[in-house]
Amino acid sequence: MIDSNYDYDLFVIGAGSGGVRAARMSAQYGAKVAIAEQQYLGGTCVNVGCVPKKLFVYASEFSEEFHAAKGFGWDIEQQPKHQWQRLIANKNAEIGRLNGIYGNLLDGSGVTLYESKATITGPNEVSVDGQKVTAERILIATGGYPFVPDIPGKELAITSNEAFYLEDLPEKIILVGGGYIAVEFAGIFNGLGVETHLIYRGAMFLRGFDNDIREALAVEMKNKGVHLHFNTNIEALKSTERGQIEATLTDGSTLTVGQAMYATGRKANLKGLGLENTAVEVRNNGSIIVNNDFQTAEPGVYAIGDVIDRVALTPVAITEAMSLSAALYKNEHNPVDYSNIPTAVFSQPNIGTVGLSEEQAREQYGDVRIYKSQFRAMKQTLGGGNDKVLMKLIVDNTSDKVIGCHMLGDHAGEIIQGIGIAIKAGATKADFDNTVGIHPTAAEEFVTMREPVS
Repeated sequence: MIDSNYDYDLFVIGAGSGGVRAARMSAQYGAKVAIAEQQYLGGTCVNVGCVPKKLFVYASEFSEEFHAAKGFGWDIEQQPKHQWQRLIANKNAEIGRLNGIYGNLLDGSGVTLYESKATITGPNEVSVDGQKVTAERILIATGGYPFVPDIPGKELAITSNEAFYLEDLPEKIILVGGGYIAVEFAGIFNGLGVETHLIYRGAMFLRGFDNDIREALAVEMKNKGVHLHFNTNIEALKSTERGQIEATLTDGSTLTVGQAMYATGRKANLKGLGLENTAVEVRNNGSIIVNNDFQTAEPGVYAIGDVIDRVALTPVAITEAMSLSAALYKNEHNPVDYSNIPTAVFSQPNIGTVGLSEEQAREQYGDVRIYKSQFRAMKQTLGGGNDKVLMKLIVDNTSDKVIGCHMLGDHAGEIIQGIGIAIKAGATKADFDNTVGIHPTAAEEFVTMREPVS
C-alpha cells in the first residue's frame, strides 16, 4: 500500500488512547505506520487521567466503607490509617504495567515506535529522533494539558498532573475549578482525610449538567465535609514563613493551606509541534480545526481527540480513531455520532448521565415530561449514612422517547452505561415501563417511575 515516495503511509504524533488505536487499526488494514511519543505510552488517560484518578477514588471511598462496616456487624479493632506513599507506589506499578501493554500492542501490530518528540517540518515531513521521515499522511493526537490562569503566585499551584505524584498529603488543600476534575479531586482528598476547600467562580459547578443533579451533588459534598465556595475566585497566591500557601480570595478573605490545585480547564497540546510549517488552522482557544473527516486545512494532516475540542473523552477519541482509520485504509465511512454519549463523573457520590439535561430538553423539544426519584440508598440503612440517590428521566411528550437520563449515586456510571444503549436505540418511556426491574437494586427505580413530576 505504501507510496514509494514516502517512508510511511501514516505517521501518528501522540501515543494516547486515540493515537495508539489509530496506529494499530491503520496497520491492521495494511498501512505502514509509525507513532511518536515523547512522554509516556497511553497518554493522559492512562498516566495522569482516568486510570489513576479512578484508583484514587477507590482509595478515598474506604473511609466511608470502614464507617459503614460497623452497622453490618464488623468490628474494626484499630482506627484505619491510610499510607499515601503506598498508594502512590502501587499506582505507579499499575501504570507501568499498562505502559508495557500499550507498547506490546503497538509492536504486535507492526507499528514503528519512536520514543521521542516529533515536529512537523512540512506537509508530509516529520523530524523525529534526530532524523527526517516522510509520510503520506500525518495524524495529530497529542491531547491536552492542564491550564493555570495567570495570577500572582501561580507557580505555587499544582494541577492534576502533579497531584498524582505528591510526596505527601497536605492537611489542608484548595481546589480551584468547577468541572469534573475539580469535583472528583475534592472527593478524593476529602475521603483521604484532607480538609478540602473547593473554589469556583460560578454559582454552581458542573456547568452543562442537569441542574437537579448539580444541586444534589453540592448538598451531598457538603454533608461529607467538603467546603464549597461558590461565586468566589483566587486573586493571588503567596508563600508563608511556615512553608504554607496563602490564598487571597475575591471577597478579601484569605485561606492558608498546604497545597493549592487548579482544575480550571485544559488546552490543546500543540507547543513545538511545528504547525507553522503547514496550512493547519486553529481556533482562538488553540484547538485544531478539522472537517467531518478529521482533515485539517492541510490536506495531508489529520487530527483527533482532545486537540480538536469536540468531546474530550477517551472513548470518543478511540471512536474517532477507528472512524478515521477505516475511512483512510478500508474505504469504510462511518461518521462519528456525537449525540447521546454516556458519561460519568466519579464524584462522591458518582454521576452518570446520557442524553439531554432538563434545561436542554425544554429548549430543544418544549413539551417534555420529567420523572424523578430521590431516596436513601439501601446500604445506608444499616451503614448509618445519609447519602441520597437521585434518578431522573426526561421524555419527549410527542414521541414518548426518553431523551435524557441522569443519576447521582453509587455505581451511577455502571448503571448509565446500559441505559445509554437503550437511549441510543431510541427507547420510549413505555419500553422502560415494560421492563422488569432487578430487585433489590437502585437501578430498578429507572423502570418503576410512573408519575411525572408537576
